[in-house]
Amino acid sequence: MSALPAKPGLRHSVSEWYSNNRQLSATAQHERHVSNVLRQEGRSLRNETNCKTTWDESDSSRRLSDRVWDVARWKETLETCAKRVDEEMEALTLSKEQTEQALAATAVPLEVSSECLTLRDGRRGYELVTDPVDEELKKEAQLIERVQQVLQQHIDKAFEQLCVLQEARHQLTADLQNKMDALDIDMSCLSLTIKSPQISLKTNPTRIPSGSSTPQEWVQFSQYNVARAQEAMQVSQQMREDMSLTRAQLQNELDTQRRATEFALRKRNHHEEQARDELEWQIKNTEDEMAEMQSDIHGLDADLQAKTASLKLAHTRLENRTNRPGVDLCRDEVQLGLVNEVHQLEATIMALKQKLSEAQHSLQKMKLHHSRMLQDLSRKQEALSLEQRSMNTRTRLTSTSCTDKTPVLLVPLTNSSGRSNLQLLAQ
Repeated sequence: MSALPAKPGLRHSVSEWYSNNRQLSATAQHERHVSNVLRQEGRSLRNETNCKTTWDESDSSRRLSDRVWDVARWKETLETCAKRVDEEMEALTLSKEQTEQALAATAVPLEVSSECLTLRDGRRGYELVTDPVDEELKKEAQLIERVQQVLQQHIDKAFEQLCVLQEARHQLTADLQNKMDALDIDMSCLSLTIKSPQISLKTNPTRIPSGSSTPQEWVQFSQYNVARAQEAMQVSQQMREDMSLTRAQLQNELDTQRRATEFALRKRNHHEEQARDELEWQIKNTEDEMAEMQSDIHGLDADLQAKTASLKLAHTRLENRTNRPGVDLCRDEVQLGLVNEVHQLEATIMALKQKLSEAQHSLQKMKLHHSRMLQDLSRKQEALSLEQRSMNTRTRLTSTSCTDKTPVLLVPLTNSSGRSNLQLLAQ
């Protein structure tokens, strides 16, 4: 029987076989221990990470909720402030328009004052005097010009303040729009869950975006916008109060000056009527005196003619008696009487001529003065006509003021302290 061939390869001893079995058992036991430890650590890690993740998600949601509340609160604050700015802009615009209407209403009084001054410049002679009416009319014109300047200054300031309010409103609107966009984003983020289909991994989500602000800067920005708007509204409220009070004060000054001017005009018109009536009475008396003087002149002339005839008679008698002959050419009583008669008649005629000359001179002076009085009466009547035209022209002021006072507007105002509301009649 032949021997079996031996297989190639390394043969191990029984001890090695036992050693290998023990090593395999030990290794298996070690690996199971390591695995058990890892499993326990894994379970602990899972529990820990699940709790941490749940807490982090809850904390992030809470922070998002708080942030949404903060943004919503600022959004409401900005909306309220923007609404108040809109109301203040409307109130300031209304006050500005009322001031513009008041400015436009001064055009007629200034035109009337200028027209009255122009009319009264048409007076002639001694009627062209610098009287209280001229002074009051000039004061009225100067007052109206000053009123126009003051009102225009208030209108310009109101326009500038409207621009400030508009800029503040623009800043509030921009900030409000940003708050609304941020609120939408945060609300969207708050509504997301791990089951939301919109979630995904993003590239570098932890980066800090350019232009980011700190929470302090975020609050300060909105606080600045609100504070700026509130300051602008306070200035606007004070400006509206000033404009309303200024309009009322200026209107009172204009009314006072208008009454003073019309009183001076009526007084001057009364004085001119008195002067005209006095002059008409003087003219009538002068005309009566001229008529009587004319009659007396005719009488003096008739007496002068009669005395001339008597003188002719006496001259003729004396001349004829010089023809007596001889001793009969006697200087008798007849001769003496005729001589005395001639002397008396010559003195009488001389006195009559003198008186007639004086009467004619006086009549001529009265005629000249009568002509002057008629001319002055014409100027007085012309001046009275101009005064009446001035008074008729000023009736436009009364009709305008009545028309303006028909719609009485109540302008709501808030004083600078904000404690009460004021209402002023819009002038």
